[in-house]
Amino acid sequence: MRFGTFIPQGWRFDLVGIDPADQWRVMATLAQLTDEGPWESLWVYDHFHTTPVPSDEATHEAWTLMAAFAASTSRVRLGQMCTCMGYRNPAYLAKVAATVDAVSGGRVEMGIGGGWYEHEWRAYGYGFPEVKDRLGMLREGVDIMTQAWTTGTATLDGRHYQVDGAIVRPLPLQQGGIPLWIAGGGEKVTLKIAAKYAAYTNFNGTLEVWDRKSEILRGHCDALGRDFATITRSGNFNTIVGETEAEASDRLAAVKARMLPFVGQDRADAIEQEYLASPAFGSVEQVAERLAERERHGLGYAVHYFPEAAYDRSGVQLFEREVIGALG
Repeated sequence: MRFGTFIPQGWRFDLVGIDPADQWRVMATLAQLTDEGPWESLWVYDHFHTTPVPSDEATHEAWTLMAAFAASTSRVRLGQMCTCMGYRNPAYLAKVAATVDAVSGGRVEMGIGGGWYEHEWRAYGYGFPEVKDRLGMLREGVDIMTQAWTTGTATLDGRHYQVDGAIVRPLPLQQGGIPLWIAGGGEKVTLKIAAKYAAYTNFNGTLEVWDRKSEILRGHCDALGRDFATITRSGNFNTIVGETEAEASDRLAAVKARMLPFVGQDRADAIEQEYLASPAFGSVEQVAERLAERERHGLGYAVHYFPEAAYDRSGVQLFEREVIGALG
């Protein structure tokens, strides 16, 4: 199994209490430790406002961070989970990503999806199109980016985007262009887009849901004549581990207490339940076994979010030693 990890950027109230002037130093330090560790990739979220409630707490912009990490790390691959297609013109986004790929020496991954966070869509003046339109934008945008990265130019007279000979140079350093991670498990549209364009998919759910979506993806691949095995299936995991389950519970209590003043009791309780239900919550033995089970069901890449990382890396270090050490 391959492993990636998120760098806290504020979106999930994971930099609160740290002066905004010091937050880049924290993120850069964590990125450097990731670069030196057993992780294959580091990730950020593409969001502008905090979740589950918008607030005045800092949320650092994803592609700015991509460029900064490209220049300040040397090995680890760099991704976003996931870039919202509607937030940037796709030809411009292709240009940005190709430039970051050059800066990084060919280490960029493109996580891309249709977007969902209505509050920030409307706040930034993007409206909030219907799902079918957001997915239509995703389909056309991926087409434009694929053209740009493989030929150096893109032309499309689409419903949502129109580009006419947009030049994207330099090309990405990676042969064939930047790998696309199509995020989301929509069975009729998103997984069909993934079957055509994706090097990676990214969706979650119970094992039953995972198996169903995997088979639907396989069906889309068969219809296109693509080898299903050429797509790596990935999932994201909210992760808190301890030597024992009791230690993990103590760690979760500290996370909840830190978030409580910002999100309120009801949302803090809901967040707690989300962690308790995560396959990546518990003792290292429990987490390793659950991930191994998912690997048997086709999980090839696990991307882990550690809410403690900016304050306490001992849980991350435990995961590196005991879980990646066993499964990586």
